[in-house]
Amino acid sequence: MDPNEKQHKDIWKDESIEEEIDEEFLEFVLAAQQEALLKAAQEKTSRKSKRPFPKWIFYLMATILFVNTFAAIFSVYSIPAIEFLKTSAKLSSQEDITSLKKSVVVVLTDGSKGTGFSISSDGTILTNYHVVEGHKTVTVGFPDDRRFKAKVVNTYPSVDLAVLEIDGQDLPYLELAKQTSFEEDDPVYFIGNPLSFTGIANEGKIIDYIQLSDWEEPVVMIKAPVYRGNSGSPVLNKYGQVIGVVFATLDHDTYGRVGLFIPIDEYYKQQNGTN
Repeated sequence: MDPNEKQHKDIWKDESIEEEIDEEFLEFVLAAQQEALLKAAQEKTSRKSKRPFPKWIFYLMATILFVNTFAAIFSVYSIPAIEFLKTSAKLSSQEDITSLKKSVVVVLTDGSKGTGFSISSDGTILTNYHVVEGHKTVTVGFPDDRRFKAKVVNTYPSVDLAVLEIDGQDLPYLELAKQTSFEEDDPVYFIGNPLSFTGIANEGKIIDYIQLSDWEEPVVMIKAPVYRGNSGSPVLNKYGQVIGVVFATLDHDTYGRVGLFIPIDEYYKQQNGTN
């Protein structure tokens, strides 16, 4: 094993990564906050002979509910995890990134979700094998709210890739690079559905290839905020071409926590039967 390599993590199954927000709890808190605000407004407009509702109580209630809401969020997400939302908002204001996001889909299986992306106008989707493992069909959702039942038509477990097919026409799709080529520190973008979010655009820098102890083919390390749900995210070069597919994270002695992606070359090899 490479002395710099610690165990790489399947970001689909890794329980050490922040768990998703308890959505029911947040909805309850937000609903309670709205109810308190509404009640206070009604008290203010309808009071006549009644004793006025003390403003300080209203502000205290609102403050407590507000703090509790965000305490729940920050107990789940680290500050870096919150930062990627700012980065996504900035990137999504760019016309090219907005266009690329149209082709990135949510892949749903038994209450879990991952990421995939369209690579043809008639419904070919590329994702990770571990996202769809054990399923013959899955649900695919596009950003425009269209949902499709997708068939798992090809799987390549040795390189953690899978091909899905949906019945679609004139679908947005991403262009695949002819080969994975890069230099150290080259910037990359990736788009996916990390944690409880969807359509998050992010950026990072390429480090280099690494040979994992349990893989025959080398994969690529990127310094980037990769989280659970990013499995299957397309890694894009500055030309908007897909050069790889995110599949895991790694705790590296030199670079710290990094993302890993499968070079698009491996997809070509599997398609051509040369691996």
